[in-house]
Amino acid sequence: MSSTDGLAQVLAPVEEGMTRMHDVLVTQVREGSPAVRDMTAHLGRFRGKQLRAALVLLVGDATGNSTDEHATIAAIVELIHLATLVHDDILDGAEVRRRLACVNQRWNNQVAVLLGDFLYARAFALSTELSSRLCSRVLAETTRRICVGEIEQSARRYDFEMPQARYEEIAGAKTAELYAAACELGARYPGGHEESGTLMHAFGWEIGLAFQIVDDCLDLVATQEELGKTVGTDVEDGKVSLPVLYVYAHANERLRARIRDVFTLPELENRARILREECDLAPGVEYALARAGALVERAMKRIHGLPASPARTALSGLGDFVLARRY
Repeated sequence: MSSTDGLAQVLAPVEEGMTRMHDVLVTQVREGSPAVRDMTAHLGRFRGKQLRAALVLLVGDATGNSTDEHATIAAIVELIHLATLVHDDILDGAEVRRRLACVNQRWNNQVAVLLGDFLYARAFALSTELSSRLCSRVLAETTRRICVGEIEQSARRYDFEMPQARYEEIAGAKTAELYAAACELGARYPGGHEESGTLMHAFGWEIGLAFQIVDDCLDLVATQEELGKTVGTDVEDGKVSLPVLYVYAHANERLRARIRDVFTLPELENRARILREECDLAPGVEYALARAGALVERAMKRIHGLPASPARTALSGLGDFVLARRY
């Protein structure tokens, strides 16, 4: 089964909810300014996996906690995710996402920053219209943690001896936090169900961290044609991901020096390609994917106690998709 088919199976139980989510999303980015309309129309063509939004709905169904507001919460989560993508592309100097020019490339960094801020503003404005403040509280704290994770990652560039636990804290803050929040809100909103919310928060964190680890591997070894986005950005920006940490830790001093040079020497072109040519990354990628697999396995154990349902089956299939995906 292809990863595309796997994603379709994951999303199938919440197809109706995802349609309502998309309708809310379109309404929220509608704007009178022609310039903003042009940018949001371009952003609309980025439509990707929308896993975080889907998790709000899937977990709501799987835990028996769905409400009429879950589709709106899913749209808020997707708005925040889109804002992080726009800002991430600036930080990474990315040129292509989902086979389209990134906002920062089609326009410029200044415009991209403002568009990301616009999306955050729309997300939190919409959250204030819900019947419970839980969504606003959870996602405000989540967004703070995402920003801290990005700052910490920038501060730890070129840190080839970073402990794996620290790497996972930073990667988790960047990516797993929003997965975890989506799952927690699916299980808890509008309030109560704290035990279920805690359980699903942990599920989302583990799935999200596994997703990021796989993403870091793909950034090293996949092609832009496969992923539909710019690759090699971690090496270009000095971000030392888990595969590289593993290889560096097990390398002799000559190879370590060469790895440092590939990351830091000025005017090198396509650093990721040079790294692949001069260093066997396979052991590091294998180790990182094994770690992602262990996280998914732990996440799957957390949903065993949920009642049998199409949504629970889809959550089980999500783990397979995260590990097998090539985009």
